[in-house]
Amino acid sequence: MNAIYPEQCAPTPSCHASTLAEVEGRIIAAWFGGEHENHPEVKIYFAEFTDGIWSTPKIIARGRGPHGEPSACWNPVLFKDPEGPLTLFYKIGVTIAGWQTFKKTSEDAGLTWSHAEHLGGGIEGPVRNKPIKLGDRLICPSSTEPSWRAWLTYFSIQQSDRWTLIGPLNDIAEFQAIQPTLLTHRDGRLQALCRTRQGVIAETWSEDQGDSWSAMKSTGLPNPNSGIDAVTLKDGRHLLVYNDTVKVRSQLSVAISEDGERWDKIEELESGVGEFSYPAVIQVSNCDVHITYTNQRNTISHRVLSQL
Repeated sequence: MNAIYPEQCAPTPSCHASTLAEVEGRIIAAWFGGEHENHPEVKIYFAEFTDGIWSTPKIIARGRGPHGEPSACWNPVLFKDPEGPLTLFYKIGVTIAGWQTFKKTSEDAGLTWSHAEHLGGGIEGPVRNKPIKLGDRLICPSSTEPSWRAWLTYFSIQQSDRWTLIGPLNDIAEFQAIQPTLLTHRDGRLQALCRTRQGVIAETWSEDQGDSWSAMKSTGLPNPNSGIDAVTLKDGRHLLVYNDTVKVRSQLSVAISEDGERWDKIEELESGVGEFSYPAVIQVSNCDVHITYTNQRNTISHRVLSQL
């Protein structure tokens, strides 16, 4: 394990919600950082992993309110379209309920970025985890938090320049569910795993490329109301990174599944005191799996898993 930056060299007192992508064989990451979550000066930071070393973090996005005042940035999501540029999605807002979605693009693997484009309310685009591209459809896992007791899961689908909203997918009387992560199966089905306030990871399935979804149900896997991330591997298996506890974010684990239903824990990334949370995971071109996650809210840790 290493950190994107050591705690003693942290560019900000607090950081959270990292995201990963591979561009031209290079691993890149982004996260939000500032005095604390929701502080108006919180910005989106970016770094590149080359020859085993992370570059010095740099700011790639700032938030502005309706009158030009500083406003907090949240939850960056990096996505490299196989047929297009690198895209950064992120949220801006004083509150989660008031989030607005913005995006920037880069044609040079993150060295320079376009001006921010406003997509609309907070549901457009991904809310925390990476989208997937199926043909000409970009399927973005999304959710809203209009109140503490009304967490709702959606999918935001972009086709050409048109956004279509699917959902909400959960009955809030059963699951307060947000921040889905997507898996693709050999038979064409999609599976979404969701963070909930019910102490479990919930799941829902689609058989029509995301246009409709099954009733949400429990996977049986624990969730302490904390973000998760997952990826379908090149060999068809599925890998999940999650807090393997019900109440605290101190244990962070990795599990593998052949079918998305039976999960076997293969690695414990963290089990110490404090917070280890909000993982991001990708598999890169050489088949290594890269994972980043929040470490105590003061740095972003990085792990590489090989020969899975």
